[in-house]
Amino acid sequence: MRKRILCLVGTRPEIIKMSSVVNALRETAWADLMLVSSGQHRDMAASAFSAFGLSPDIDLDVMTDNQTLSGLTSRLFEVIEPILVEQTPDLVIAQGDTTTVMAAAMSCFYQDIPFAHVEAGLRTGNTKDPFPEEFNRTVCGKLSALHFAPTEAAYRSLVSEGVAEETIAVTGNTVIDAVMSISDTAPAGIDSSRKLILMTAHRRENFGVQLENVFRAVSDLLDTRDDVELLYPVHPNPNVAARAREIFENSPRAKLCEPLQYEQFVGAMRQAHVILSDSGGVQEEAPALGIPVLVIRNETERPDALMAGVSRLVGTDYCDVRAALEELLDDEQVYRSMARGVSPYGDGAASARIIDILEVFFGFKEHRHTSDFVSEDWLAQSTGSVR
Repeated sequence: MRKRILCLVGTRPEIIKMSSVVNALRETAWADLMLVSSGQHRDMAASAFSAFGLSPDIDLDVMTDNQTLSGLTSRLFEVIEPILVEQTPDLVIAQGDTTTVMAAAMSCFYQDIPFAHVEAGLRTGNTKDPFPEEFNRTVCGKLSALHFAPTEAAYRSLVSEGVAEETIAVTGNTVIDAVMSISDTAPAGIDSSRKLILMTAHRRENFGVQLENVFRAVSDLLDTRDDVELLYPVHPNPNVAARAREIFENSPRAKLCEPLQYEQFVGAMRQAHVILSDSGGVQEEAPALGIPVLVIRNETERPDALMAGVSRLVGTDYCDVRAALEELLDDEQVYRSMARGVSPYGDGAASARIIDILEVFFGFKEHRHTSDFVSEDWLAQSTGSVR
């Protein structure tokens, strides 16, 4: 008997990270898939869908101008429930830690529909950082029937919270599936022989003086040396965009642009000498491409790259950010130690493992065979086993 699966996505990162799962489900003989977009990223979603040849079956179009988190949350509850009642899915699957995912998990709980959480178990232990993502994923951890943990550390976090071990599988992160599907054909980000600093910055907890510190550290670096340049796809949030353009207006070799299409962004990552970012996805993607990441946050729920030595938590202090950049620009030994191509977040087979586990969940086979998809290289890097 075929199963009706509803996949709910809201933001550009969710679309990217669920693309391989969506395509894998559509290739099965047992799944009828409906792809639903909440529209939480109204303008940035289209290019992400296009990059992977996808389009939503339903667009809930929840965003309004200057919408608050409370307004977004209440709107999501209003529009998700009717879809669940109408479609009566056998399972809902969603990824990550956005308000869309939290509302989906709670709506499934109210309707007694199994919810499967991709990228489960990421934690900082601080509900204010990242905000509101830490709260959102903790809620999902309480309500999910299946937890697809990207790493052994995420698995241990879930177990420590009392989640039943038999509901958790370490799969790797689906974003590595996405990167590997695109990286060989991704176009270059910028035409230059200088060392490229690629920057992304958009997190709420960094708004204000923290982001200004980072922007000024990079701007002053560009002012004092001519061997580097900056590519900064500016997030459309007005808390970020206006100040960024003001600070970098007269900076030499600073290229500020609109958010890049995903394949272009992967190309820019491949070309970068170093990436400066507060993005969770970049912390996962860049190590797989062999590019060092300086994380402009005070805490991260992705410690695996830190432990592997391929990323570094530098915070948002002006002096700390500038010193870390200069070290990677000038110290070849330090640079080589971080640019090793180690991928603690996966080997490109996460979606295959997820499909394997879903087939067991629905009773299409008796035992899952995740070991069939395991890369020994990734296992050695991830310091854990696929459970």
